[in-house]
Amino acid sequence: MDPLRQLLAERACERLILDFVHRLDLGEPASVAELFTEDGSWEWPSPGDGRRSEGREALRTYFGSRPADKLSRRIMSNIRVTVTSADTAEATSYFTTYRIEGWTGGMVPAGPPVQVGHYEDSFRRSADGRWLLARRVLHLPFGGPTPRAADVMTPRA
Repeated sequence: MDPLRQLLAERACERLILDFVHRLDLGEPASVAELFTEDGSWEWPSPGDGRRSEGREALRTYFGSRPADKLSRRIMSNIRVTVTSADTAEATSYFTTYRIEGWTGGMVPAGPPVQVGHYEDSFRRSADGRWLLARRVLHLPFGGPTPRAADVMTPRA
């Protein structure tokens, strides 16, 4: 593959990874479905809870069901994309998630992350030339309960 085409493919896939978390944290969570192929999937296999969503509508429903009072911020790092052909690529990326439930606005005290893990992604280039997620698999070696805002907020005097 031409080095410039490879670089452009790698960057497009990196951007999808970053757009995914941006939409979850700061945008409309249901819109992440648009970043997947029509038959795309997201899963958390064993030893996770076995969740799996397949197809854009199922993905839209799954990610769109996140409660409005759940505040999350994800930090992505170590994004490594490997272009496997002119129309396919794979990636591994690490994430750290800070999250709280019962959020009603304003700043909350910083606490430890509730998740640290990585994603394994597969990408396909669509007929119109756009790169899309074909499969996203969550691996979560470090996880804990999500705190409630009422438990971490201190009343001000």
